[in-house]
Amino acid sequence: MRWLSLSNSNFMGPIPTSIFNISSLEVLSLVENHLLGNLPSNTGLWLPNLNTLYLGLNKLSGIIPDSISNASKLVTLDLGENAFAGLIPKALGNLQLLKFLNLANNNLRSSPELSFLTSFVNCKQLKELGISFNPLNGILPTNIGNLSASLENIYADSCGIKGNIPSEIGNLSNLAFLHLQQNDLTGSIPSTVKVLGKLQILYLSNNRLQGSIPDDLCQFKNMGDLQLNHNELSGLIPECLGNITSLRYLYLDSNKLSSSIPTSLRNLKDILEINMSTNSLNGNLPLELGNLKVAILINLSMNQFIGEIPRTIIGMQNLVNLSLAYNKLQGPIPDSFGNMVSLEFLDLSHNDLSGVIPKSLETLSHLSYLNVFFNKLRGQIPIGGPFANFTIQSFMSNEALCVGGISPSIVVHWISKVVSKVLQWSLSSHNGLNKESKHGKHG
Repeated sequence: MRWLSLSNSNFMGPIPTSIFNISSLEVLSLVENHLLGNLPSNTGLWLPNLNTLYLGLNKLSGIIPDSISNASKLVTLDLGENAFAGLIPKALGNLQLLKFLNLANNNLRSSPELSFLTSFVNCKQLKELGISFNPLNGILPTNIGNLSASLENIYADSCGIKGNIPSEIGNLSNLAFLHLQQNDLTGSIPSTVKVLGKLQILYLSNNRLQGSIPDDLCQFKNMGDLQLNHNELSGLIPECLGNITSLRYLYLDSNKLSSSIPTSLRNLKDILEINMSTNSLNGNLPLELGNLKVAILINLSMNQFIGEIPRTIIGMQNLVNLSLAYNKLQGPIPDSFGNMVSLEFLDLSHNDLSGVIPKSLETLSHLSYLNVFFNKLRGQIPIGGPFANFTIQSFMSNEALCVGGISPSIVVHWISKVVSKVLQWSLSSHNGLNKESKHGKHG
C-alpha cells in the first residue's frame, strides 16, 4: 500500500498503531475526522517512504514525538487544528526535504527565544510555515533571517509573540504572505521590509507597533492586502501608498495617524476596502475619492475631517458600506447619494451636516442601515423606499427634522407618554384584580 486516504470519514477513537508500520506508505491522510489520543512514540520509525502526512482537523493530543523526524522523506506535514501540547520538537529540523509544515491551532509551546525556529534553518526547501494560534509567548529571533530562502508563507498570528520585528526578516526575499497579527509586537516596522519585493499580504494588525508608516512599504508592487490597524502608529499616511496600484484592501484604522488623506490614493483604481477610522486624520475629504470606482467599503469615521462631503463621491457606484460618522463635516448630504445603487450601510452621524435628507435616497432599494443622528438637518424625513424600515432613533438630535410635519423628538415623547399610560393602566388593572381575588376568598 502506497496511498491511504480516509479524510472526512467521521472516524472516531485512536489511530491504530499498525498504520504506522506500513513501510510502503507514501501518503497518509486522515484529515477532518474525530480521531483522538496520542501519536505512538515510534511514529516515523517504520515509514521510510512517507512524503505526505495529513492528520489535521482531529482531536489528537499529547506531544509530537521526536521520532517523526525519522520519516526523512516527508515533504508535507500537517498536524494543525488538534490538541497537541508540549514543546515544538527541534527534531523537525531534521526533515531536510520538508516544504509544508502546519502546526497551527494546537497548544504547543516553545522556549522564550523560539529556539525551534533555529532548527528549521536546516530545512532548505521549506516554503510554508504555519504556527498560528499556539501559546508560544516568545521573541522572534534574529536568525529568522536564516530560514530557507525559498520560504513563501509564514502564518504566525495569535501566538503571543513579543518584542521587535527583527530587521533580518528582510533576508526572506521570496515571502509572499506574512501573518503576524494579534501578537504583542512592539517597536517600529523595520525598513528592511522593502527587500520583500514579492510580498502580497502583510498582516501586522492588533499589535503595539509604534513610529510612522515607513515609505519602504511603497516598494511592494505586488501587495494586495495591507493591514496595519489596531497599533500605535503615528504621523502621516505616506503619499507613496498610491503607488501600490495592486492594493485591494487597506486597513489603517485604530492608530494615531494625523495627516490628511493623500490625493495619490486616487491611483488605487482596484481597491475594494479602505478603513482609516479611529485616527486623528484631518482636512477635507479629497475629491479624488470618486476615482475609487470599484470600492465596496469606505470607513473614515472617528477622525477630524472638515468641509463638505464631495459630490464626486458618486463615482463610487459599487459602494456597499460607507461610514463618515464622528467627524466635523458640514454642508448638505449630496443628492447624488441616490445614484449609489449598491449602498446598504450609510452612517453620517455625529457631524455638523445641514439641509434636508435628499428624497433621492428613497431609490436605494438595498439600504438597510441609515444613521444621521446628531447633525443639523432640517425638513421632512422621506417615507418611501427603505425609509419605511428605519427607526426614529436614526434621525434623533437634529435641528428640525420631522415625520409628516412632526419632529422625531415629539414622536418619541408622545410614544413614551402612551407607553407610560398603558403601563399605569395595566398596573392598576392588575391591582384591582388582586383585590377582587382576595375579596372573593374571604366572601
